[in-house]
Amino acid sequence: MNPTRLFVLGALARHGAMYGHQIRRDARVDRAELWSEVRPGSLYGALHRMEAEGLIEPVRTEQDGQLPARTVYAITEEGRRELRTLRTEAFGEVGLRPDPVDLALAMSDELDEDTLRGFIEDRRRMLAAQAAQFDHLGERAWPDQTVADDLIVEHARLRIQAELAWHDLLLDQIEKLRTVSAHRHGGDTQPGRGRVVPEGGR
Repeated sequence: MNPTRLFVLGALARHGAMYGHQIRRDARVDRAELWSEVRPGSLYGALHRMEAEGLIEPVRTEQDGQLPARTVYAITEEGRRELRTLRTEAFGEVGLRPDPVDLALAMSDELDEDTLRGFIEDRRRMLAAQAAQFDHLGERAWPDQTVADDLIVEHARLRIQAELAWHDLLLDQIEKLRTVSAHRHGGDTQPGRGRVVPEGGR
């Protein structure tokens, strides 16, 4: 499922004919990059590709003063069929994608406790900053905000809260994690550092 196509076709179906800057502005106003994989900067290229495929069509050109001319696009019947297909596919995607942090954690046996804790604390700070963004979104409505928009923001906020809870659990159990790793590799955990020391080593 292509999220950029879904966003563009959905915007044209909802609002009618628009030019590229209007669609990009909608993506920025809706903070689409926070709750989807849509990147406003990728929309212009997507418009050209969808026009070539017959999903959208130019209906007129507008020019304001000395500004460059702007092409206004409308969704075609083929585009509406594609929109229905993309929306159905999106509703059907329920699996959570694997998070690279899980693989990194599984392959971190040789990291000492302080290093691993530093990585996780850095990740938690970034997640906390994202959580603060969504808290602010919940407090400030944007133009034409809908009930669906409110639910989307809450969905993202709750997912980040779950991530924060997992990171807190990991930080709480890092010492245990290092101890198990040391036992598996036949070493001891150096007091105060959590570093694995091979048997016979210092």
